[in-house]
Amino acid sequence: MPPSAIAYAELYVADDRDAAGFLVDSLGFVPLAVAGPATGTHDRRSTVLRSGEVTLVVTQALRPDTDVARYVERHGDSIADLAFTCDDVRSCFDRAVVAGARAVQTPTPSRRTGQDAWFATVSGFGEIRHTLVAITGDGAAPLPPDRDWALLPAATDHAGPRPFLDHVAVCLEAGTLRSTAEFYEAAFDMPYYSSEYIEVGEQAMDSIVVRNADGGITFTLIEPDDTRLPGQINQFLAAHDGPGVQHLAFLVDDIVDSVRSLGNRGVAFLRTPGAYYDLLTERVGAMADAISDLRETNVLADRDEWGYLLQIFTRSPYPRGTLFYEYIQRNGARGFGSSNIKALYEAVEREREVAGR
Repeated sequence: MPPSAIAYAELYVADDRDAAGFLVDSLGFVPLAVAGPATGTHDRRSTVLRSGEVTLVVTQALRPDTDVARYVERHGDSIADLAFTCDDVRSCFDRAVVAGARAVQTPTPSRRTGQDAWFATVSGFGEIRHTLVAITGDGAAPLPPDRDWALLPAATDHAGPRPFLDHVAVCLEAGTLRSTAEFYEAAFDMPYYSSEYIEVGEQAMDSIVVRNADGGITFTLIEPDDTRLPGQINQFLAAHDGPGVQHLAFLVDDIVDSVRSLGNRGVAFLRTPGAYYDLLTERVGAMADAISDLRETNVLADRDEWGYLLQIFTRSPYPRGTLFYEYIQRNGARGFGSSNIKALYEAVEREREVAGR
């Protein structure tokens, strides 16, 4: 059986306390477990955090001569591992390797104390890894199985939205989009779902969405058109020094309420010109009752043949701008239309121009 869902995303960072503090204090994540010298991992320190159905792992190197330190030096604070849950780790590993993935860790027993499960790790796009995690059926949090963990006391309070990971947006180098999409179909049974070519002024980008059968893993793959002027995708690739995860999209039930709550916690979102909302009814249909709330919170809207969606993007909290977050609410909409992608592109372009970058 192919992978079924994203178990967790692991961020390698220069300052784990600062990065985890942002996720807890601003985005409302709750710490679940820690690993480091006290638990037998001497070269790095990690914290597992969860909000809703999203699990993130924040890791800092404790020595300069480690893979974690080298990754951060090259790529900045960014995602290094997108772990997949599998019914059969060996089968998932074998399929990925046959499809061209590099074996980083062959199937091996979990190193977590008391866990009788297996894991393996293979390469993905760029220097991203995919750890393949067994589904244990015990309801335990999907903690990385390559190290031991100390569980933290259960948090009794939680403020902020409780999201689901809707999709992962990936920036690729020009000329690699189709081969990457073909790799994910062959390696992980994530076939083509949709595609868009987007032009914004003198810039342009191409995108393909791949996802697994039940929608538990969805990647929006994006490459710049290198026959046009360079734009934000080129900027990300330069800042990240190669392909990487541009943003994680968190699905929420009420985006307006979520944005207000997050704003009160200090989260900075991209702003949208007022003229955008003057034309919104013409573009997406009757939403007169909601437009004032959308204008107040800078939430964007789009419609497809199944319904509409609302979305907004945070500013990157990381020094090199190598990762940011999206919040999205789906009201029947199932697609990734050009208006959505163009809205993201234009929102980031406005920020880039204002910042003089």
